[in-house]
Amino acid sequence: MNNMQSLCVFCGSSRGENPEFANAAAAFGTALARRGIAMVYGGSDAGLMGIAARFALSAGGTVTGIITRDLYERTDHLEVSDLVIVDSMHQRKAEMHRRSDGFIALPGGIGTMEELMESLTWRQLGIHGKPVGVLNTSGFFNPFLALLDHLTECGFLSLSNRFLLCTAEKPAELLEEIFPSS
Repeated sequence: MNNMQSLCVFCGSSRGENPEFANAAAAFGTALARRGIAMVYGGSDAGLMGIAARFALSAGGTVTGIITRDLYERTDHLEVSDLVIVDSMHQRKAEMHRRSDGFIALPGGIGTMEELMESLTWRQLGIHGKPVGVLNTSGFFNPFLALLDHLTECGFLSLSNRFLLCTAEKPAELLEEIFPSS
């Protein structure tokens, strides 16, 4: 039975160089809406964030954007189901975690990686038991996955914690892996 109500999506505020990244963001937003899972994200209309949110909305989904006051004032944003404006990045991330039943990263930059690592660290420490995953579009996360393997080989990451991270190449596969429908 599907108890997942909302999924936080971390991804780039740019589109990246590979057009497959934008295609995957669009497909992921659509897949969330079709499964009845609300999307929580960083609140911007820019890059992959905006693409995923727009496609979730156009497929009839619910989208909550959480954005700092500073970013709200200097970036474009969508008319989403719910827009929450907070004062700091720490508040933004805390609110994203509070409102989400799981966390997924699509391709992105330093901010995306930081959000992914914090969610994965919190899972490892038992701060939450929510699923964490990456959509490995065109092998984008392969170097990161190799780093996790290296950390495991060097004794800094246990094998059980290494496999806390779900990974798939297609949106439907990742959603099925983090939350099986049957």
